[in-house]
Amino acid sequence: MPQSAAPSPRTTASDSLIARGRRVLATESEAVAALQHRLGEDFAEACRLLLACEGRIVVTGMGKSGHVGSKIAATLASTGSPSFFLHPGEAVHGDIGMITTKDVVLAISNSGETDELLTILPVIKRLDVPLVALTGNRSSTLARYASVTLDVSVPAEACPLNLAPTASTTATLAMGDALAVAVLEARGFTEEDFARSHPGGSLGRRLLLHVDEVMRKGEELPAVGPDTPLSAGLLEMSRKGLGMTTVVDDGRRVLGVFTDGDLRRALDGQIDLRATRMGEVMTARFKSARPRMLAAEAVHLMETHRITALPVIDDDGVLVGALNVHDLLRAGVM
Repeated sequence: MPQSAAPSPRTTASDSLIARGRRVLATESEAVAALQHRLGEDFAEACRLLLACEGRIVVTGMGKSGHVGSKIAATLASTGSPSFFLHPGEAVHGDIGMITTKDVVLAISNSGETDELLTILPVIKRLDVPLVALTGNRSSTLARYASVTLDVSVPAEACPLNLAPTASTTATLAMGDALAVAVLEARGFTEEDFARSHPGGSLGRRLLLHVDEVMRKGEELPAVGPDTPLSAGLLEMSRKGLGMTTVVDDGRRVLGVFTDGDLRRALDGQIDLRATRMGEVMTARFKSARPRMLAAEAVHLMETHRITALPVIDDDGVLVGALNVHDLLRAGVM
């Protein structure tokens, strides 16, 4: 008998595809929601084991469980709990030596009977390290070996054949996130701690970058004396390209600033550019930054007061730097 032709992607009804997608999402949502009612003392004990770990949290699992485990290990590591993923297949060929007596093992297997995982369980037992199991079978071999077992079972997979790991992997991933977040909050993990684990990201730049790392220095700084003619002050502004110049005394202490806005106001007053001195038209009550201020704070200062440039002064009011919005944009803070 000839086989029926596969349906053409172009003739598959949109409503049918959308309905299938919604069914999958509903199944997986229900699987995750069911976990809430299972969290009890076992979950609390698992968190305590992870918090007390003096070494690293070693996450292991095969196949799809392994892929989920890699993500859980990455989440733990980036939220203050040193962690790495250990492949069970590689573990039986020497990599189990990565586990030390100060570690905690987090093992993942929906059936709890994964051959490669069962092979290394006796070794973990001999090392006497705590073993936290994430499994869908509380009667499994993995559960019997475990110090604590977290039930991540699901009534059915989202796959219509009930074969492909779908709802079960989603539930396991959610449980891993629950562990990681509960532990990070108990540890007092802060935004600054997170940024130190993510120095290359936008959050890292926002929370770790200081003004003295992005400010202009030395010959790049616009500065004139209070007796400098306004015309010369404008040339200084033009040369340095910051949209402002500082007005400093002989000790380089900042007396005021002169910006594009000040220039517009001065021109409205029809003043003499050559006869007027910078000390007469500067803004004496100005906003400034400190060298060790977070660059993000400088951004906030500019946005709040609707200014585009800031002098940077030390504790004695001496000019040590300057920056504008373009410097902060280049640094990736804005």
